[in-house]
Amino acid sequence: MTVPQILEELGGVSRRTFYRWRELGAGPDAFKLPNGELRVWRSDFLTWLRQLEDAA
Repeated sequence: MTVPQILEELGGVSRRTFYRWRELGAGPDAFKLPNGELRVWRSDFLTWLRQLEDAA
């Protein structure tokens, strides 16, 4: 998934908030492509969302 796709799935979370979560180690696992773009596997994104739900 691209960052814009993730932000859309999260209902309009700002790009800055997403990157802040990543800085704090609270975001989903991600990897960088050779061109520097960030990607998240959908399965990792869904696992991260489930962990947030379990913690709530």
